[in-house]
Amino acid sequence: MILELKDVSTCENKEVHKEAEIELSSFDSKLGSFPFIEKKPFKLHIVNQENKRLLITGETDVIIAIPCDRCLEEVPTEIHLTFDKEIPLGESEISKDEEAEEADYMTGFHLDVDRLVYDEILVNLPMKVLCKDDCKGICRKCGANLNLQACDCENTELDPRMAAIQDVFNKFKEV
Repeated sequence: MILELKDVSTCENKEVHKEAEIELSSFDSKLGSFPFIEKKPFKLHIVNQENKRLLITGETDVIIAIPCDRCLEEVPTEIHLTFDKEIPLGESEISKDEEAEEADYMTGFHLDVDRLVYDEILVNLPMKVLCKDDCKGICRKCGANLNLQACDCENTELDPRMAAIQDVFNKFKEV
């Protein structure tokens, strides 16, 4: 959703409260595509501080279906997003990093809410997601979900450092 901020940007010390809907249906990244299960309206507070900068604060909650890192079952993951952005107005000294970040979600007097939400999810995405703390994962040989069923695969895992010694024992068994 694109919000028009011309009325706030042109009036000194003006404050507005806006509520915007998130139009994203999924969070797409190099890790995959994760669908939104629930999206709450995005509540924004926008302040023009003496025609020098726009201060944008807000918060929202989203629930995204992310696969468990062990068994690959989808896990509803709640992410609380808080925003606190400062955008310079007019001709001010801006570093190239700030310009690049601003260009991402702010074009002229238009604020791209979906891009702002996407950037914050990217930063707040959990490193590891588990369906439960004692998740057993999947079998390395047959791919069965070990939380749902037991498999008949041989599960003895040998230490890879001992592979050379194992080869010696295998040769002597043949004699």
